[in-house]
Amino acid sequence: MTKDVIALTPGMPDVWALLAGLYAGGPEVDITAAADGAVIQLRGPGGRPLVSVEAPVLVQVPGEALRLLGSDVPVPFWWTEARASTAVPEAERLAGSVCGRLNSLLGGTTWPPGAATTEVVDISTVPAPADGQPAVDVLTDSTAVVLIDRPVVALTSWLSAVLRTTSPSGRALQIVTPPHVRLSLPARTSLAQIPNRWVVQDPGCGYYDGLSGAVLRWQNGTFAPALTKDGRPTVAEAFADVPPSTGHQVVVAFRTVRPADEHLVLGRALETAWKALTGASPAGWGTAEPVSLPWSPRQLTDLARDRAPEPTHMVAVGHPERPAIATIRVTRTATGVEEDIKLTLGYSTNETPPLEAIENLAETLVTDHGLATMLTSLRRGRHDLTTPPHLEEPPVPHTFTLGPDDVAAVGLTHARRPPVGVRPTQLGPEARPALHYPLGDGTVPGAWTTLQRLTAHIGAAPGTAH
Repeated sequence: MTKDVIALTPGMPDVWALLAGLYAGGPEVDITAAADGAVIQLRGPGGRPLVSVEAPVLVQVPGEALRLLGSDVPVPFWWTEARASTAVPEAERLAGSVCGRLNSLLGGTTWPPGAATTEVVDISTVPAPADGQPAVDVLTDSTAVVLIDRPVVALTSWLSAVLRTTSPSGRALQIVTPPHVRLSLPARTSLAQIPNRWVVQDPGCGYYDGLSGAVLRWQNGTFAPALTKDGRPTVAEAFADVPPSTGHQVVVAFRTVRPADEHLVLGRALETAWKALTGASPAGWGTAEPVSLPWSPRQLTDLARDRAPEPTHMVAVGHPERPAIATIRVTRTATGVEEDIKLTLGYSTNETPPLEAIENLAETLVTDHGLATMLTSLRRGRHDLTTPPHLEEPPVPHTFTLGPDDVAAVGLTHARRPPVGVRPTQLGPEARPALHYPLGDGTVPGAWTTLQRLTAHIGAAPGTAH
């Protein structure tokens, strides 16, 4: 049974509504703030975290509740998330009472259906010192373990707070889920970073890594691969023995570099790519999931400027009828402002991915948006862009574009003659061109070898740094 309860309300949870929810545990529950005020914790008499309540988020982007919860809720609505600690059985009922009281005052629904109550929960806990973590389930010297059971594990502001807390301490974040749970792309990106891990419960082997399939055991305070006698990891049957997906995903990963001046507006390159491949602009953006803000390059730019010189990480999503999601990392460097963007689009079995639009998109990005590099790939995968806990085929390169600055540094003659059977198309101004290399149709794995030889050739050019 899930330990997360979410209130989806048409009205804003004001101070009085929140107080009614927060006192669902009676006078013995203490209320404290965490994560710079973004999370409110309900604690028992001994200081043990019972329920973490995130600050309500006004979701103005259609399709987010459907994408993450499977519930179609009309926008705008307020998303208030309560997470119960699994260390105390009564905590889950407390989370349900927090959200149920919000629903009784403001209307709307609760996820999961039937979790909402309005009862006062009598809390009796074993005293425990506060550990500074936003209600993780298990905390060791090396690892913070979080148990989650919901349709899609998303990169919520709460989960981002856990990551910000664990990373400086050197701890790994390990999320443990049942086998029916999937990851959103932003959550997958975070859990794919060492030393973090997605741990999947399995009746056959106990636990396995949801991204690699390695069978895991709890060892010395962390989940680690269970090795055979000869020191090799084993792969769980549940991970490998799954039919391949019938959907397709197009992955467009590119980097732009623009001068850092007062006229710079970020997000325009992503918007251009989105329109070229879907016919529409992104629907919304934000720094966590659910993505809550309508698409606005100007607001995105203001946030990045406020956070500079620190990098800014953001997420953008498309309209529900065309699954698309992008991660954006904005960085201030000595050469200007860099945007590292990874746009992924999903297509069902009977749809044809728009690969023919890639070359024209590359030329537009070169001409108008300071393109440095771009790699497009095609892979078989779920068209809803979530990651299931079983084997998926890796992406296969389709094209690679080298921007004009790197072409100039490598030398046009050298860059146009790689030791592979591809010949690039020249893009942009004649005096300072970019080069666009076709690598295949996105279905032949040998394209990885071609890409490796191409990049090695470019890196070996006279005068380039090694």
